[in-house]
Amino acid sequence: MMELIQDLPDNVLGIVGSGTITGEDYDTVLIPAMKNKLQKYKKIRMLYQLKTDSVHYSLDAYLEDAKVSWHTLSFEKVAVVSDVHWINDSVNIFKFIIPVPVKVFINSEFDKAKLWVTE
Repeated sequence: MMELIQDLPDNVLGIVGSGTITGEDYDTVLIPAMKNKLQKYKKIRMLYQLKTDSVHYSLDAYLEDAKVSWHTLSFEKVAVVSDVHWINDSVNIFKFIIPVPVKVFINSEFDKAKLWVTE
């Protein structure tokens, strides 16, 4: 499931993921919120938190994630907050080919991630 994080600057898209993340989560939460922000701003920032260490992505979620990655140049910064080791490792490996600053934090560093993405 995905939910929006409230109380962030208007140019920051905050998403919390937990449990099983599906394509429907992308279609009903992430993508509409992203499109809404991109109507107002040329570039936005993203704070993406996975609250637990047992998050699962359905196959259709992976496909929707690929669609979001096409908008990489629409982002100014991306902070990923997670205790899911394979996600953190994957982001750290691929962040060097992503053309925007990407930083990984663990859940105990959420406030630090929020500060970094909003600076």
